[in-house]
Amino acid sequence: MKLLYLSRADVERAALPLAEVIEALEETFREKGAGRVEMPPKPGVHPLPDAFIHAMPAHIPALGATGVKWISGYPRNPARGLPYITGLLILNDPETGVPRAVMDATWITAARTGAATAVAAKRLARPRSRTAGIVACGVQGRSNLAALACCFELERVHAFDVRRDAAEAFAAETGPALDLEVRVVDTPREAVEGLDLVVTSGPILREPDPPIAADWLSPGVFASAVDFDSYFQGSALAAVDRLVTDDRAQLEHYRAAGYFRHTPPVDSDLGEVVAGLAPGRVRDDERIVCIPLGLALEDVATAVRVLRRAVELGLGTELPL
Repeated sequence: MKLLYLSRADVERAALPLAEVIEALEETFREKGAGRVEMPPKPGVHPLPDAFIHAMPAHIPALGATGVKWISGYPRNPARGLPYITGLLILNDPETGVPRAVMDATWITAARTGAATAVAAKRLARPRSRTAGIVACGVQGRSNLAALACCFELERVHAFDVRRDAAEAFAAETGPALDLEVRVVDTPREAVEGLDLVVTSGPILREPDPPIAADWLSPGVFASAVDFDSYFQGSALAAVDRLVTDDRAQLEHYRAAGYFRHTPPVDSDLGEVVAGLAPGRVRDDERIVCIPLGLALEDVATAVRVLRRAVELGLGTELPL
């Protein structure tokens, strides 16, 4: 009757390779597409405008993974010297329900979000994609670019942020780390138009003023709207050839809560695509947008691998229940 506590430093020291997170999510989405997982839409509270604290439970029998993430996102936190996203993740023994571990969720949230974009891009982007645009250069911009670099032979990246110093820091860090040419651009349009892969990763807003118009999206583009519809106009989403999300029920849950007011119905669920129940990219010139909402399944699938590595490396602190 003990559990293992893993601090943020412990989770980071476990150093689970991003390729393994992508692999874990591939299996998870395959199980989801086959209907062999349990994950209710995430309930939450919203203490401040555009701030949230969500509970995210999930069960993946094939991975022996059961748990819940309690995660917050506060857009005003960076101005206070605090991270936008903070939270904890609890893993339970699926046979007994006894808690096995509690761990910081910051690294896991960033890694699994980038990995989900990569899983979608492997099926929905052109395999020869070489250029990428990152709109909003924070933690998620970094993790999404790193995950895409695991799956594509990227050569050039355009980076935009409302704070130019953030984009410059992003370029200085990710360019050498990923051996890429990263150009800082002055407008979001320059980080979208003419590029193969696009990721928008700003704060999630209930009342966004999105700049990305339909004519910015080039034929053959794949875009991942990590920040929901904060950057994509409804007309742009309506104009693409295919709109995909990672969970239909969760998107409709958000729509009922006031998000996605101008977003059309999606064509398919990523689990269906990975399981072969819905098509991936069909034509080279298709414009495809994926809206990854961030699933508890992804968190729990990543956390069990983090726990395994932490135990192997002797990380963490045992606590009595």
